[in-house]
Amino acid sequence: MATGATSTRDSGPTLGQEEYSLYSSLSEDELIQMAVEQSLAQCSSSGQLPGTRGHNPPRTQRQIPVNCPAIHPKGRTPQANIPPANTPHSRPYRRYNGSLFVTPKPIEVDPVVIAIKNGDEATLSRMIKSGRKLCEPNKDGWLPLHDAVFYNQVNCLKLLLQAYPRTIDCRTLAEETALFISSSKGHIDCMRILLEAGAECDISSKTRETPLYKACEHENVEAVRLLIQFNADINHRCNRGWTALHESMIRNHVEAIELLLRAGAKVEAKNAYGITALFVAAQSGQLNSLRFLTQHGADINTQANDNASALYEACKNEHEDVVEFLLSQGADANKGNKDGWLPIHVAAQKGNLEITALLLPVTSRVRVKRSGINPLHLAAQYNRNDIIEDLIKAGYDVNAALSPERSRLFEDKRTSVLYFAVMNNNIDAIEMLLKAGARPNSDILTPLLVAIRHGSIKAIKMLLDHGANINAYVPTHPTSFPATIMFCMKYLGLLKWLLDLGCDAESCFKCEYGNLPHPEVEQRRTDDYQQQQKTPKIVHFCEIISTAKISRLAGPIIDVLLDYVGNVQICSKLKEHLDSYDDWAVIKAKSEPPRPLAHLCRVKIRHVLGKDRIQFIEVLPMPCRLQRYLQHNYSNDF
Repeated sequence: MATGATSTRDSGPTLGQEEYSLYSSLSEDELIQMAVEQSLAQCSSSGQLPGTRGHNPPRTQRQIPVNCPAIHPKGRTPQANIPPANTPHSRPYRRYNGSLFVTPKPIEVDPVVIAIKNGDEATLSRMIKSGRKLCEPNKDGWLPLHDAVFYNQVNCLKLLLQAYPRTIDCRTLAEETALFISSSKGHIDCMRILLEAGAECDISSKTRETPLYKACEHENVEAVRLLIQFNADINHRCNRGWTALHESMIRNHVEAIELLLRAGAKVEAKNAYGITALFVAAQSGQLNSLRFLTQHGADINTQANDNASALYEACKNEHEDVVEFLLSQGADANKGNKDGWLPIHVAAQKGNLEITALLLPVTSRVRVKRSGINPLHLAAQYNRNDIIEDLIKAGYDVNAALSPERSRLFEDKRTSVLYFAVMNNNIDAIEMLLKAGARPNSDILTPLLVAIRHGSIKAIKMLLDHGANINAYVPTHPTSFPATIMFCMKYLGLLKWLLDLGCDAESCFKCEYGNLPHPEVEQRRTDDYQQQQKTPKIVHFCEIISTAKISRLAGPIIDVLLDYVGNVQICSKLKEHLDSYDDWAVIKAKSEPPRPLAHLCRVKIRHVLGKDRIQFIEVLPMPCRLQRYLQHNYSNDF
């Protein structure tokens, strides 16, 4: 690179020695950006400005004064504080934070636009008389006619229509006519001039929206009345299938709705999703529009393509007044959506007491049962305790089970209402359900096991007090010992408490291999693969405790279990664990028979009492010392 390089007007700026360090630090993207900026600057200086209409020579351009910014839509907005035209080519600079900064370039605006914006009829008239072609679109497809209606310049609009009458229905690149733009802006005078001059009412934009649709969208009743007067298509649909009536309903614009209905709007017209205008009103909570439409024969039980009813949507969006009105008009509360949910299901899910109270008397229990899910399930799942209480008082079955199809949607195959409450550790809901007669042992994975996994002592105690099986198993994952022990092996305090309440510890020491070598886990999986496909293999305690996460606790766990069994034979796998740490030698010695007579007596008494009575040992008629002895709290008494 030459050190004495200079910049010329024709070739553009080149790099001098003083600029080398700056450009060498730029990234590839920054260099490309700089090249584009310089190219645009060269294009401006040569007179080839983007946005000139057609192939004719460009109109005379002038710079907008710095203190006179013009505002214009569709990408033609001139910027305020524009630098003068003789500003040199933009050069990149580095900000203090290292980012690239490019000086903005001047933007030139069509003087026709300025004249129209300012309402300068004289200037516009001179341009027309001088032969200027004001009927060719710019880069966005806009004509001066569109500018006139955008700025609401009525006299300029008349001049342009008189000079170029054929442009009345010309569309921009967004396929918007002058009538569409004026309707969107609410310029009634411009609309009236265009309509009287023969503008077509129903030419739609790229989104298939008509001037009438935009008038309803902007709640402009004068525009609606004017378009209806000129025979606009009342039932035209946009690309979503919505009509002008749909748009007025969602905005609760009763006056426009009345005009549309008198002009012949179809009450039951549906959009692409099968939604009628009444459905829209119920969904959005527009009670006044809903009342008006029902008076004109709208179907109160209308349903969308997914079978959701207007009542269902009102419940879903918690519009209490709409729900009350629909029910008073005879709306069917037993129409389900595609998933089988009734309005009471969604009301229970939302936790809306008022809507639930309205639906309880009119909801069929047979339809609820047929749906495969009880509102209690949803209330428990979403911790809606008030709803649970009201549903129980109304007589809903606390032992209702999910249908097999719905149960399969959950990995744990849950079925009961109580399971949902225990899963959320909702103590109040658990207590209400148990007092109402909920059965705690109906799930594959019982609620007690879930409570143990959460470590919720209150939930465990309540479940056991109401008959939960302390020796629960998991049928899909069979073990030779209770799953309750498996779920709490990491928590020795909880394990001991469950054993005190009668959990079966003896089964943990029953192993089919005994003193024989145990096969490796991977080998067993390979050998028994075919059998496991039909019947799951029973897993022994010694196999569970040999897993990496539990093996380090093997000694303390075995020590706790030995306090609740008599003379047992531990298998070779457990002996191997006890031999792995010197500190566990005492535990191994404790396991060897014979056990102390006092301990054997305690085990025998607990066995005679049974797990059902041992849980209530504090209230049994026996001395306090004996109670403590049986609970391992005072073992030195004997």
